[in-house]
Amino acid sequence: MENKYEKMWQDIGLDVPLHKELLESIDKTFKATVGSQKNRPDGMKYFDNALHESHGGRVQELIEGKSKGNKTVGTFCIYVPDEIAMAVDLIPIALCGGTQFSIPYAEKMFPRDICPLVKSTLGLAFSKTCPYAPIKSMAVGETTCDAKKKTWEILAKKVNFHVMEVPQKKKDLDYKIWRDEVEEFKNKLEELAGKKVTSEKLTQTIKTMNDKRKALQKLNEFRKYDPSPISGLDALVVMQSALTDEPVRFTEKLNILNKELEERITKNISPFAKGVKRIMISGCPSVMGNWKVHSLIEKSGASIVIDETCTGTRYFENLVQENGNDLNKQLDAIADRYMKINCACFTPNEDRISNVVNKVDEYKVNGVVHYVLQYCHGYNIETIKLDGAFKEKKLPSLKIVTDYSEEDTGQLRTRIDAFLERLE
Repeated sequence: MENKYEKMWQDIGLDVPLHKELLESIDKTFKATVGSQKNRPDGMKYFDNALHESHGGRVQELIEGKSKGNKTVGTFCIYVPDEIAMAVDLIPIALCGGTQFSIPYAEKMFPRDICPLVKSTLGLAFSKTCPYAPIKSMAVGETTCDAKKKTWEILAKKVNFHVMEVPQKKKDLDYKIWRDEVEEFKNKLEELAGKKVTSEKLTQTIKTMNDKRKALQKLNEFRKYDPSPISGLDALVVMQSALTDEPVRFTEKLNILNKELEERITKNISPFAKGVKRIMISGCPSVMGNWKVHSLIEKSGASIVIDETCTGTRYFENLVQENGNDLNKQLDAIADRYMKINCACFTPNEDRISNVVNKVDEYKVNGVVHYVLQYCHGYNIETIKLDGAFKEKKLPSLKIVTDYSEEDTGQLRTRIDAFLERLE
C-alpha cells in the first residue's frame, strides 16, 4: 500500500523502499512495547501520533517552513541552545537514532565498537533513511564524548557543520569557555539565517522553551504519586516527542495530558497497583525507536517513576532565567542554564551524584537501574561513584549495559526479574 508521504520522501532523496522497511521495523517494536500497554491515558494518542508522524507530517511541516525561508538546524545533544536558533527563525530538530536497523550502514565506515546511538544516527543518514538529513541547512555537534568528537571531524567535510566545545570541568574558566561557545553559536546562526538575534525575539523564545520545560516538570510531579497515573514508558514517549515536535503545540498537548493525569490521580486510575516497586532509570538517553529496557522493567511489574537521563530530567529540570531585554544578560542566562546539565563528561561530577541521590528521596525510589549504552565509558564508570552513594542509603541498583538489538532481551528479562525480587 502506498504511503501518502512517498512522493515527499522521493523528492528529498530518500531510499523509499528501505525507508519503508525502517518504519515497519520501528512500528513493530512500538506495538510490542508501547502499544501493548493497558490503561493508558487518552492524551497519549497525540504523542503516539507525533512519533509516527516524525518521518511524515513533521517533515512536511519543515519542508513548508523551508520554502518560507525558515531553515532547519540538526542537533545531536541537549546542550545545543534551542532558544538561540528559534530567535532567528531557525528550527532545531534532533537527529539522533535509536534503532538497530540502521547500525549496519554506519559500520561500513565506522568501527563496530563505538556507541550504538552514534552508529544508529549515522546509519540513518548513510542509508538515506533519515528525512531530516537532506532538509537541514546545518548540523550542530558537541564534545560530550570521544566517539562524537572524532565523528564530527569526518562529517564536517561532508556537510555544513558546527561544533560546540562543552568543557569537561565546571570552574570559572570553564564557564567562560562555554559562554564564548554560546556567543560563537549565536554568531554562526545569525550568519546562516541572515538576521540578528534581538533581545525581544530571544525573550519570546526563552519563554517558549521555559513553558515547555514547566509542562514537563509538571508531568514528572505526577509521577511522584503512588501509584503513578502514567507509565514510565509513556512518559518516555512524551520525552521522545519533545525532541522533534513543534514546541508550542507540544506544550499545549502536554498541558492537556497533564490535566488528564491530575484527574486520574483524583479517581485513582493508574496502569499500576498501589505499592508496586518504584524504579529510577539513570544514565544514557533512550531516543525514538528505543523502548526496550523501559518495557522490560514495567512488564516485570515495576513502575518507572523517574528518568535521570537526557531523555528525562536533564532536558527540562532547569529554566533559563528571564532577564528582561538585555541581550548579553540573556545569553549569560542561557549559558548558565545549559552548563547545569549533569552529563557524565564532567570531572569531577559531584553535582550529578548529589542530584541523583536527591531524586531517590524525592520520588521515593526503591531501586535504581543504571542504563548504559554499550561503549559509553563515562556513564559506565560513573556508576561506581553512584553505587557508593546508594550503598550509604542501602538502595539496591542494577547496571544494564546494552545496545539496540533484541538479542539480549531474554537475558535482560531474567536479570530484571531477579533484581525486582531482591527489592521484595
